[in-house]
Amino acid sequence: MTGSLSRKSPADASVSPAAIQAFESALESLDTVHSYMLVKSGSVVAERWWAPAAPDVPHVMWSISKSFTSAAIGMLIDQGLLGLDYRVADLLPDAVDTSPQGYLPQLAVRHLLTMTTGHDEESLPTDERGDQVDWVRHILAEPLVHEPGTHFHYNSGATYLLSAIAQRITGQTLLDYLTPRLFRPLGIQKPTWEPSPQGISAGAWGLDLCTEDLAKFGQLYLQRGVWNGEQVVPLEWTLAATSWQVPNGDPREPSDWSQGYGYQFWRCRHNAFRADGKEGQFCVVMPEQDAVVVITADLVDMQEELDEVWRHLLPALG
Repeated sequence: MTGSLSRKSPADASVSPAAIQAFESALESLDTVHSYMLVKSGSVVAERWWAPAAPDVPHVMWSISKSFTSAAIGMLIDQGLLGLDYRVADLLPDAVDTSPQGYLPQLAVRHLLTMTTGHDEESLPTDERGDQVDWVRHILAEPLVHEPGTHFHYNSGATYLLSAIAQRITGQTLLDYLTPRLFRPLGIQKPTWEPSPQGISAGAWGLDLCTEDLAKFGQLYLQRGVWNGEQVVPLEWTLAATSWQVPNGDPREPSDWSQGYGYQFWRCRHNAFRADGKEGQFCVVMPEQDAVVVITADLVDMQEELDEVWRHLLPALG
C-alpha cells in the first residue's frame, strides 16, 4: 500500500452499487465536482473524475493543508521538540516586542491548533499577504480580543504560525520536513506547498495533491497513524487531533460546522471527522463504517456535498 491503494468491486466490499450510482448522480447535480473516491476497509470501491480533472493531476487542497500541518506538529511533540502549552511569544521571539502586551503572553500552541487564539477576525486576510509583509509579525500584531482558549474563530493565520514554529524548530519547511516522514511512506510522489514571501510553507493552504493522495491521508488517520506496519503519525496524536477539543456551535443543529473542532480537524455528524478546504475539498473519515470519502470540487455550498454523503453512502456502508 505504499503505491496505489488496492481496488475492490462494490459488491465484494458489500456496498450497494445502486447507492454509489445514486451518489454519483447527486454529485453531478452540484456545481462543480471534480472527483471523488470511496475507500472501504482499505480498498477503493468507487472513484470517478470529471474532466478536466484526472487521477494523475494534482488538485488544490485549500484548507485541507491545515490537517497536514497538524500532523507535523504532532510529530514534533512526539519528538519532544514542542509542547501544547509552549508559548508562541517564546517560540517566535523575533516577531514580538520584548514585553508583549494584552493576552499575547498567554497564547500557546494549543490555541493555534484549536482556532481559539482570541482573534475576532482573520489575522492574515488575503489582501494583506503581500511580498512586503512579514506574515508572522503581522499576525502577532493583530489584537487578541478574547482570552486565548475561550473563543473559537476559524483563522488561517493561526495555522501559518504553526508552520513558522515548525520551521523555526527544524530548520525545514513543512514540505521538506514531512516528505520523508509522511509523504514518502504513503507513496505521495510530487506534493507541492506554496511558500510565503519569507520562505515558510503557507501551512493553512497551498498544498496540492492528487485525489488518491488525499484518500491515503484519510486512511492513515482511520488506521490511527499506521501505514504498512509503521507508525507514521503518533497514535495519541491521531486520536487527540480528530477528537472534540473545543465547541464551535450548537451540535444539535443539522450542520457539520457545529459539531466541535479538534487540532486542525473538524468533527462531523455521525461520529465522523474530516479535513476540508474552500470550494468543496473534503477528506471525510467514518470510523464506524471503516470508510473514507474524498471529494475535490469548485462550489459554494459545502454542506450540500456532505449531505449527499450522509444521504447515499452512510446507509450503504453499514
